[in-house]
Amino acid sequence: MQRGDLKARDSQAEASRSPFLSIVVPAYNEAQRIARSLSTIHWYLASRTYSAEVIVVDDGSTDGMAEVVSSVIEAWPSFRLIRNDQNRGKGYSVRRGVLEARGEYVLFTDADLSAPIDQTGILIAALESTGADAAVGSRALQRELIGVHQPLFRELGGICFNLAVRLLTGLKLRDTQCGLKLFRREATRRAFEQMKAERFGFDPELLFLVERWGGRILEIPVRWDNDPATKFNVLRDAVRSFREVADVRWRALTGQYPPRQGQPVAGAETARVRHGSS
Repeated sequence: MQRGDLKARDSQAEASRSPFLSIVVPAYNEAQRIARSLSTIHWYLASRTYSAEVIVVDDGSTDGMAEVVSSVIEAWPSFRLIRNDQNRGKGYSVRRGVLEARGEYVLFTDADLSAPIDQTGILIAALESTGADAAVGSRALQRELIGVHQPLFRELGGICFNLAVRLLTGLKLRDTQCGLKLFRREATRRAFEQMKAERFGFDPELLFLVERWGGRILEIPVRWDNDPATKFNVLRDAVRSFREVADVRWRALTGQYPPRQGQPVAGAETARVRHGSS
């Protein structure tokens, strides 16, 4: 058998081993509740007919979470743990996990499962029936699906943040921050590779990039319950998130992202004019 035939055979074998779904779980100092969440995901997947993998990304935890995860997933070969050497942020962790995923679809979910993992099927069905590239869970489309609400000041802050996202990015989504999102991996990989935001402002940048390069995004209402033990700090993280979204606008205006298909590179027209006038 020739070398090219061997390579093709190996590629086909690898494709056959790739799971249908990859689930990425970014987590930081979640030792107290991560075992319960992973068990819930495990039993949900056990009832599915498709193959799946789960990637837990430990974002530099200091509470022994990595040891808890390692113990829990020891008997589950489809689960694996990767660790950041220091706390880098949710965006960085999601990006790292997704870029290591092998599934046809890749989902990321918050470690507290505020949006229940059984909502995954709704997102998969939406992509399968429409051919869209991403399906994002939304708390804003059917607010009656919210079981436990956030405190009022956080809900109002979320509305203000969404207005800023719309103004700065042009996204029409009513909720970019719900922690349950599903993507066609190959179609959206470029967006994950190019995103720069490392903390809670990463979602708008990621979705902006998916749309920038021709991806179609669906917003799907999902059940959701606020977890009072959230790691989001309103004063610190809200300011940082606004800044990260403003940075998206700046990077787009200054040509720091690769251009859209058919769009000239920033500065190319000026360069041609100057060359022609010399």
